[in-house]
Amino acid sequence: MNVLITGASGFVGSQLVNLLSPDHQLTLLTRSPENAAAKLGAAHRYLADLDNLANLDIFDAVINLAGEPIAGKRWSSDQKEAICQSRWQITHKISALIKDSDNPPSTFISASAVGFYGRQGEQHITEDFNLSQQSKSEFTHRVCSQWEQEALNAASDSTRVCIVRIGLVLGAHGGALAKMLPAFKLGLGGPIANGKQGMSWIHQTDLIRLIEFMLNNKQCSGIYNGCAPAPVSNKEFTHAMGTALKRPTCIPAPAFGLKLALGEMSTLLIDGQYVVPQKALADGFEFNYANIDEAFSEIFK
Repeated sequence: MNVLITGASGFVGSQLVNLLSPDHQLTLLTRSPENAAAKLGAAHRYLADLDNLANLDIFDAVINLAGEPIAGKRWSSDQKEAICQSRWQITHKISALIKDSDNPPSTFISASAVGFYGRQGEQHITEDFNLSQQSKSEFTHRVCSQWEQEALNAASDSTRVCIVRIGLVLGAHGGALAKMLPAFKLGLGGPIANGKQGMSWIHQTDLIRLIEFMLNNKQCSGIYNGCAPAPVSNKEFTHAMGTALKRPTCIPAPAFGLKLALGEMSTLLIDGQYVVPQKALADGFEFNYANIDEAFSEIFK
């Protein structure tokens, strides 16, 4: 297939490019084509923007992973706007180009996040979970809700749309885990707040495999939770990581300190959800790393 990928030079995107490149022609949208080509290779076509495209007739599929890192900076008003618009604008543009196509891509896979669900305590959440009005008022839900709707606008009899609500992606060389590792390796890791909040995680390999599964299986459409089948509490996550690294994990991070240091963004650490991938499992996807100990054993082998 001829596949357009946005966010291809990111932590997840670069791994997806490596997975798909042997079998597909890839066009990669990136803010810095030269840097991306140096990282991902010269075999692909690179675009700096979509402005010169009138439609997406030449593409069989689009995979949209672009967006300002949600935990990259403190959530000022300007940063919140950047988080929103970096997701909404590119997704709106892709959907508009799909609708302007005479021969549109048959598949549009677009990222979202488990932040869609807001804070939900300790109950387990599937794709058809009904949100309260309070959850719908939270920033992470508002980001994800419009992000998803912009992608779903492209759905038609010619184009199926898959939304992947991605959890915490585990890999040693990127994402949140790379930021945690230095402290844990020094024996300075520990549970956050009361440690009861849910952590809906997925091994990096399973996430890109899930995206490939959606690409190759025409029955896939709609909302999918991009998480492993066994979410854990923060306390369980911390213990499993310490065990895998053979390091103690007894230094807690108090909620008040995180709120003081991070402001509103601290909700990403203090609150959480127990999200399960009901739809992926029902469609026949099999996880290589279904529990947290298996995932950490592979990552830190």
